[in-house]
Amino acid sequence: MKAITSRDNPLYKRLKALAGSTHQQRRSAQALLEGFHLASAYLDVAGHPELCVVTEGALRHDEAQAIVSRIEEQRIVTLPDALFGQLSNVVHGIGILLLVDKLDMALPETVSQSCLVLDGVQDAGNVGSILRSAAAAGIQYVFCAPGTAYAWSSKVLRSGMGAHFLLQIHKDVEAQTLIERLQVPVVITDSHGAEAIYDCDLNRPLAWVFGNEGVGVSQIWRDAVSMRVTIPQPGGMESLNVAAAAAVCVFEQCRQQRGAAARK
Repeated sequence: MKAITSRDNPLYKRLKALAGSTHQQRRSAQALLEGFHLASAYLDVAGHPELCVVTEGALRHDEAQAIVSRIEEQRIVTLPDALFGQLSNVVHGIGILLLVDKLDMALPETVSQSCLVLDGVQDAGNVGSILRSAAAAGIQYVFCAPGTAYAWSSKVLRSGMGAHFLLQIHKDVEAQTLIERLQVPVVITDSHGAEAIYDCDLNRPLAWVFGNEGVGVSQIWRDAVSMRVTIPQPGGMESLNVAAAAAVCVFEQCRQQRGAAARK
């Protein structure tokens, strides 16, 4: 293992710049994954990271030792707890992170399976939660429009809980570019004049579009819509949080698909 003990170390400076700036995270081809869960999720799917950065204190934990044992020794760097604290975005974290290449992929020429479109969803926690629901529901493609919180930022990664490594996430996708490639109906949630989601036929591939927390889905997507659904709220609330609405939608689709499969 290589040990870094000085904040003037070039590698440490590089890690600190990446940890502290969303702008740097956007520009970089790499991302930082902090904590046991994200590290394990990455190793399960993607193989070795470029680096594993671990504190001397974390190495006393069985979970940290289990993660480190899966990584080639020349990729492991140790830091004092005080230096690691300046890289960490987690309160009371354990002291382990991976430096990894982002899983960037080319935009598909056609989209013929269920997918999610995030149309200006600004809150990083919402974006991460939606990615987590999409991965859990077996959806493969997520397209993020300009104005959506950056999918590989530290907060989105934490909220996604490993979903990034089960999805194909495409960033800054213009609506018209994607609409021309979609071969599935476009669905949005709408509280006015829409059919209750439980009464709609969702047993087919669909493109679910979820809009900005304040203004909702943009006009270009409204013009492309094939189906508007509403989520009944007998308690009287006007609307749901966008991440909660996305979870309801994709799992209602799962429920219908499961029912159809059972009837065959």
